[in-house]
Amino acid sequence: MATASNNETPPTHGGDAGRYDGDIPVDGDDIVIVGSGFGGLSTACYLADAGANVTVVEKNEQLGGRASQLQTEGFTFDMGPSWYLMPDVFERFFGHFGKQPSDYYELTQLDPHYRIFFKDGDQVDMVPDLDTNKEIFEGYEPGAGDALDRYLDRSEYTYNVGMEHFVYEDRPRLRDYIDTDVFRYSWGLSLLGKMQGHVADYFEHPKLQQIMQYTLVFLGGSPSNTPALYNLMSHVDFNMGVYYPEGGLRSLVDAMVDLGAELGVEYVTNQPVDEIAGRKGGFAVRTEHGEEYLADYVVSNADYAHTEQELLPPEKRQYSEDYWESRTYAPSAYLLYLGVEGDVEPLEHHTLVLPTDWDDHFATIFDDPQWPDDPAYYLCVPSKTDDSVAPAGHSNLFALVPIAANLEDTPELRETFRELVLDDIADNTGVELRDRIVVEESFCVNDFADRYNSMHGTALGMAHTLRQTALLRPNRKSENVDGLYFTGSYTTPGIGVPMCLISGQHTAEAIEE
Repeated sequence: MATASNNETPPTHGGDAGRYDGDIPVDGDDIVIVGSGFGGLSTACYLADAGANVTVVEKNEQLGGRASQLQTEGFTFDMGPSWYLMPDVFERFFGHFGKQPSDYYELTQLDPHYRIFFKDGDQVDMVPDLDTNKEIFEGYEPGAGDALDRYLDRSEYTYNVGMEHFVYEDRPRLRDYIDTDVFRYSWGLSLLGKMQGHVADYFEHPKLQQIMQYTLVFLGGSPSNTPALYNLMSHVDFNMGVYYPEGGLRSLVDAMVDLGAELGVEYVTNQPVDEIAGRKGGFAVRTEHGEEYLADYVVSNADYAHTEQELLPPEKRQYSEDYWESRTYAPSAYLLYLGVEGDVEPLEHHTLVLPTDWDDHFATIFDDPQWPDDPAYYLCVPSKTDDSVAPAGHSNLFALVPIAANLEDTPELRETFRELVLDDIADNTGVELRDRIVVEESFCVNDFADRYNSMHGTALGMAHTLRQTALLRPNRKSENVDGLYFTGSYTTPGIGVPMCLISGQHTAEAIEE
């Protein structure tokens, strides 16, 4: 990667008109990727494999974007994603390069997949064995076992068709949908309804509806605003299984970084980018510390709104400030990382604590933003599976409560909510933590905004609503700056680690066209 000193005359933003004509191969081209989340790491691997000279420039001290890691006093916490779902996507990604996940990390299938504590005292485990899960469903509602079979049949069909023809096959333009194949493949898919109604067609019991809908949290939505198409997540959950990579999700980051290095990718950390400027024939990517990276193409894996509003001049932006303010954002989160003495029975590796009626909690996120009084939340205890993440005789635990993006976040509010969460855990799981805590850190709205330049402090990006799905998400290729591209959760196919890996492939292919 070529670099330049800041003594040179600042170039004119935007590059030569018509520089990118769609026929220029990337072999030998210099490409800078801003941000090292999963979308950026994936894009880097694909482009380096195609012969480009790729440099990834990361704002923070660690690579991996939101998949940061906190190490303190013998405890190791995944600060971001903690669920390993859709193993086929990772196999496909590494397979493209003649590798497989086991070349870099080992997987353990979790049993149970997760435990649910309902706040009325009820408790249930979802396990790898489908027959057992059907019996559990039948215990709540006569006929629900057979309904689960029918639901999962539809979910599997949706997954297979959706992944092959609408996720792996990029369709960024309206004309890409005006195709007889699209109509043929989409027949039978639930394209217009919402998850709330779709699930209710199969299950009447509210707890069963919650079990089928909890995965919407990973999509940043609620049952009332997420398209029914995402019933495919139940195939992921029940049929494909839930796994844990040894060492946590950070092992996936390390694997992708190592793969990229094998392909020739260079990585730079602690360099916050503050300008994407044009120069004759390309770009100059400048950082707050005075470094400059010259490139033929730039890919931004930074927050999309931040890239447009802060790194580009007004005349080069595709979307207005009003556009970004009018989007529906996925939740932020209140996270409490705890190292505790002793074990934390009866918690499992993945545990959900759910009110019997969670409509009010979703309302505090999307309708009337405020700190929830009766939160639904997730507890992760990786030390149940992995001895390396906590000292002997201790447990590694974090609590994640989805809350509204752009919520007021002060030390006083965090402390009040901390007490509420610890009380709630004790009341609904029987695990008293206060007197055993030896390590404690919190992470919330302001931290997402500061560390990741996240719009409104969202933890995930733009939610998957009907108006923000597929081609209705922001463009992968800038319409105003030739040679500038985007990758990650704001683009298609959207939110989630597997989707970001696929977005990297689509972005690389768009540049290679």
